[in-house]
Amino acid sequence: MVSVIWTRGCRFEEADGIGHLPITIARNASISKDQEKTGNHVSTEAEAGLELTQSFLIVAEELNFRRSAERLKIDQSALTRRIQKLDYLLGFSLFERTTREVSLTPAGRAFYEENARLIYDYNRSVKAARLVAEGKTGILRVAYMAFAATELMPSAVQRFRTAYPHVDVNLRYIRTQGLKLAIAHDEVDIGYMIGSFEHSDFHSLLLTSDPLYVVTPKNHALLHKLDIRPADLVGCDLILGDMIEWEAYRWQLNELFSAEGVLINIKLEASNTLALLGLVAAGLGVTIYPESLIGFLGRNVEVRRILHPDFRIQTVLAWKRVNRAKSVRHFVNIAKNLPVRL
Repeated sequence: MVSVIWTRGCRFEEADGIGHLPITIARNASISKDQEKTGNHVSTEAEAGLELTQSFLIVAEELNFRRSAERLKIDQSALTRRIQKLDYLLGFSLFERTTREVSLTPAGRAFYEENARLIYDYNRSVKAARLVAEGKTGILRVAYMAFAATELMPSAVQRFRTAYPHVDVNLRYIRTQGLKLAIAHDEVDIGYMIGSFEHSDFHSLLLTSDPLYVVTPKNHALLHKLDIRPADLVGCDLILGDMIEWEAYRWQLNELFSAEGVLINIKLEASNTLALLGLVAAGLGVTIYPESLIGFLGRNVEVRRILHPDFRIQTVLAWKRVNRAKSVRHFVNIAKNLPVRL
């Protein structure tokens, strides 16, 4: 028994039993002979669609319509219609079929070889894109300032890389003021900065509120006091980071001391942490550091906590509200679940 199928103006004849009769295709009479010769009535194999092409590839591998239909979980008749439709769209036959066997035509073999690579690349690109969409691969650009460099950032990055090993983490040091601009201009995805930070375009997460310590050379006069309070620093030579690198921190220190009526005496400036420590150790003055840096100061200086409830520095994690990348969310979840000092 032969059934007749009409698809897009063409008539397909097929046998109920796959492999019993050759497939014959009666093309629409409106197609000219020139069109049939040149194939201009079809566009490209892309028009045939991935579903038809994938069905063809499976038949080309199996060379058996029954097994191919089982792999595709469709009826044999539906699979035959797919191949007939693909033949029609392409303008040439892909298979030679007899009552005993199915084989590829020379054109079918060439079509198979090209499209096997195409489908492989397509599937690989879908998998790669899905991993990016799920935040499991791609690039996460993380910026940090000095106070986050010792504990907060390394701890979060270590846990993030363990949980998401296929996401490349790009780290970049940026001072707080520059970091706000970098996030706004999409130069980085997320960053650690001195807080607090509130802005309608950004999310921010408070990570720590570090007590402040005075760092002195050994045998400094301040060390003779049992408790050190802000007023005790009146007249002390302070060594602070310069305004280029330490602007946000300097402003916060000025506000804290001004609120206590203390005028600080800045004697020297340096641009990095090691230089500040070297100058203090040489006896040229004292500096003020948050608790996050105290464990990394070495043996040539002494530290004492400044006893005042307001003398703290906040560190926050900030990112743009419109950045909904899952890798950013994953990093935030890890960062906020680390032990904190509040």
